[in-house]
Amino acid sequence: MQPSVPSSTPRFDERLTAPRSWWVITALLSLSGGLVMFPLGTVPTLGGLIVAAALAAVVVSSYGSARIRVVAGSLVAGDARIPVTALGAPEVLDAEEARAWRTFKADPRAFMLLRSYVPRAVRIEVTDPADPTPYVYLSSRDPEGLAAALEAARAEDPDEGAKAQDTGTGTPVS
Repeated sequence: MQPSVPSSTPRFDERLTAPRSWWVITALLSLSGGLVMFPLGTVPTLGGLIVAAALAAVVVSSYGSARIRVVAGSLVAGDARIPVTALGAPEVLDAEEARAWRTFKADPRAFMLLRSYVPRAVRIEVTDPADPTPYVYLSSRDPEGLAAALEAARAEDPDEGAKAQDTGTGTPVS
């Protein structure tokens, strides 16, 4: 018999980090900050370089800090926490289908955690009738792993859906 995974251990954990090319652009922006201050002398040039580098790094780092996790019977994507019992089957999208779902097939009511530099995604129907969100769209570098983790979390406790309902806050109630 195989031991079950503790509920606090993530089944899936992915951080949608910014690509290396964005960090090169950050370095170029910091150089630009230094060049803008160059006519004022050495100290202002160094100050401009440091300030521009810090600001650009904060922006790139914060944009690349989005995480997707499947933990404790929930899908945690960015700030959203959705119980897996309120979700349907995950659909793995290739690059072309993912582009279609984030453009002309997109529903404005959907929850989307997308990053333009991640070409593939997972789309999951929201089955809770009280939730107006039709589906969740998540960019992922490992959509097969995310789909497998969601299916495993759903299969872990199949009768939990009968005991709990989503109240809209992501907290199940009895």
